[in-house]
Amino acid sequence: MLYHRIPHSSLEVSVLGLGTMTFGEQNSEAHAQLALANGVNLIDTAEMYPVPPRPETQGLTELYIGSWLKRHGQSEKIILASKVAGPARGNDAEIRPQQMLDRKNIRQALEDSLRRLNTDYLDLYQVHWPQRSTNCFGKLSYGYTDEKLPVTLLETLDALNEQVRAGKIRYIGISNETPWGAMRYLQLAEKHGLPRIVTVQNPYSLLNCSFEVGMAEISQFEGLELLAYSNLAFGTLTGKYLHGARPAGVRNTLFSRFTHYSAPHTQEAITEYVALAQRHGLDPAQMAPGVAGRAPPPLHVPRTLRPTRKREAQVASPINARKLNSGNTPTPAPTHARADS
Repeated sequence: MLYHRIPHSSLEVSVLGLGTMTFGEQNSEAHAQLALANGVNLIDTAEMYPVPPRPETQGLTELYIGSWLKRHGQSEKIILASKVAGPARGNDAEIRPQQMLDRKNIRQALEDSLRRLNTDYLDLYQVHWPQRSTNCFGKLSYGYTDEKLPVTLLETLDALNEQVRAGKIRYIGISNETPWGAMRYLQLAEKHGLPRIVTVQNPYSLLNCSFEVGMAEISQFEGLELLAYSNLAFGTLTGKYLHGARPAGVRNTLFSRFTHYSAPHTQEAITEYVALAQRHGLDPAQMAPGVAGRAPPPLHVPRTLRPTRKREAQVASPINARKLNSGNTPTPAPTHARADS
């Protein structure tokens, strides 16, 4: 396993992290044990997990992780990251009444996460999605509204600073954010002497290269580390859903909300990527996260890791797409490739 220091921090993390979005629905402690055995030291979770979010399961993922860490005494080896939820806006993610990214909500969310995770502090605490309405979670168009934000970015940053000063957070990050939002956080931190964000956790894969439009330049020149999620595009880049296949017990079969990448042109691209991996003696699950179209390469936080797939878990050094295919990829333009696009 390769390790990398996140800029503007002392966090030395594995280039492959363990995402826990479905812990409590599909995954188990076996996945965590497999990750650690293969050198993974970054575990990423959120107060909202597991997904799909439901009131009766909210917080279970953190509880499972906390219980596992307590029983196995692994906490000193782990870089532990979690997230505070933004406004629910009818997406089944309501956790608290009047859920916002203000001081009261952030304090309560963090206290609850620390309790569930059986820890006194988090190495990284991230804003899961923005307070404002914006084009995150695969939304392709920006619908401007003249809304007056009840909570500004400065208020959110100041609330996070309070928890950093209290010793409950080491570093802060953002997720599902835009280039404007990232730069605004950085500007406010510099202007007001507040903690700077050190990571942005956004989707990035061979089927969703939107990060490369604007955000990659910020990452490069501002030292804002990308924690890339959905590296396998909900598992579609493994090829297991080609030709309409729906294997039993897997995410796209169990949950309809994860079928973003089912458009015909997307299936054509996946077919070519699978063939490309096979030509180079790779499993598609190895190749897809390893292809680096930009520098520096991102850190990857896949949402699931099957315990039986030990070979695929050993993702080696980043693979240069140009070396694999002379720079000609099946999807040369950034695309999210939703079924309704």
